[in-house]
Amino acid sequence: MQTNLADFIKDTPEGIEADAILRACVHCGFCTATCPTYQLLGDELDGPRGRIYLIKQVLEGETPTRKTQLHLDRCLTCRNCETTCPSGVKYGRLVDIGRKVVEERVPRPFADRVKRTTLKEFLPRSNLFKPAFRAGQMVRPLLPSALQDKLQPARAPGRWPVRGHARKMLVLAGCVQPAMAPNVNAATARVLDVLGIQLIEAPQAGCCGAVRFHLNDQDGGLADMRRNVDAWWPYVEQDGVDAIVMTASGCGVTVKDYGHLLAHDAAYASRAARIAALTKDLSEIMCDFEGEIARLLSGRIHERVAFHPPCTLQHGQQIRGKVEGVLRAAGVDVVLCAESHLCCGSAGTYSVLHPELAHALRDRKLANLEATGAQEYVSANVGCMSHLQSGTATPVTHWIELVDRALTSG
Repeated sequence: MQTNLADFIKDTPEGIEADAILRACVHCGFCTATCPTYQLLGDELDGPRGRIYLIKQVLEGETPTRKTQLHLDRCLTCRNCETTCPSGVKYGRLVDIGRKVVEERVPRPFADRVKRTTLKEFLPRSNLFKPAFRAGQMVRPLLPSALQDKLQPARAPGRWPVRGHARKMLVLAGCVQPAMAPNVNAATARVLDVLGIQLIEAPQAGCCGAVRFHLNDQDGGLADMRRNVDAWWPYVEQDGVDAIVMTASGCGVTVKDYGHLLAHDAAYASRAARIAALTKDLSEIMCDFEGEIARLLSGRIHERVAFHPPCTLQHGQQIRGKVEGVLRAAGVDVVLCAESHLCCGSAGTYSVLHPELAHALRDRKLANLEATGAQEYVSANVGCMSHLQSGTATPVTHWIELVDRALTSG
């Protein structure tokens, strides 16, 4: 694709990056076949190729409109198109750049501004979100159905292991997960304890930065990232932790990108790159213990489970098969549903900002999951778990909770 970027962005780091991404696109359209919003809406501008054209026009100097903004807003940033693209177009980075430029030039309606400001100021602060979530659960039956969907019952975390091990790893608590799914990190700590690894939460670490960054408050998102680098660095430098474990794939894909996102910050670039290199999805850690898991759990699990791989795991991090491998080693009959590559519609704050599209994708996903005959659905991201659970009576849990239950049951 030929480009002629406007002077306002041409020689900036973002402009240079965007130009390279645009030039990689060959207009083939393979991406439209796997784009969830294109499948729902059938509009070229609601698919990756159309959005790439819109971003190109804006970066070349055309004035964006509210319609431009809406088509970019509707993108789930699932990055399925990146998996499909034969040319390796880094669409996720391009849409971040394009959205930022459009946000600066197109005023949003008042109600939209209020909703987005509330989300970006409230969700990343777990000290505010956690008590509000608990209060909401107490009055859940009195609330509108849209809010009830977001207030699913949370499983109690249980004990956190207290014994120490020579091998230590950090884990990110995150922003909404401590309230919505507090058992996930506790279950992870118990499983890793059995495997001889001590899991540590750094008290000052918080939101990974994705919430604010993807709501176009990129400066705020970068500030969250710097705070985490500062919180983790003493453990990396002094304690020599083996890894930084991510139990939410949405956080994992962001933290793995810290080195790139903070590359132009001289004070943080080298440390951010080190943090990113240490970051591993939980499945990447656990797959090294498949033999041990098989020995410990042989004959303990006798249920069929359907695994929903989050987009941030299979497309963002390009991790496939590892969760299934660990669960099969544990004796689980684990299956993928039809269209397992498609987004469930959660996509961070997307299900709040675009509920109709999000619910359509959720119900399509749940129909495919139900067709597997599984007794339980498991995933690897708190947002997917909550979103799916809002539409089904079948239990939706994190896959590590299944392993933890089996280990502690005998």
